[in-house]
Amino acid sequence: MLKKRFFKTKDDCEVTFEFESDAATAVALVCEANDWQPVEMKKAKTNGSPFKTKLRLPKGEQFQYLYLVDGQNWVNDKAADAQWPNEYGATNSVVSTISGN
Repeated sequence: MLKKRFFKTKDDCEVTFEFESDAATAVALVCEANDWQPVEMKKAKTNGSPFKTKLRLPKGEQFQYLYLVDGQNWVNDKAADAQWPNEYGATNSVVSTISGN
């Protein structure tokens, strides 16, 4: 799930990425906005709470991303703004920071 917060006085958008899984022990966000470097996602201790992380992204752009689950499974976000084909014959999730998307 994606939650976006656009700032009136800044040229960026705060995006909260959420990944729900009771079975996963570790989840990282891997995004082209930060050169595909994994960002650890935190999970609240409450049962059923999702893994979460926030990134500030420039407004007016689109970024590909994936979730890396337990260090080995690449997972798309079903709630992404779009899915684009990648060079490996699969797809990447896409987040848009264009207002109105």
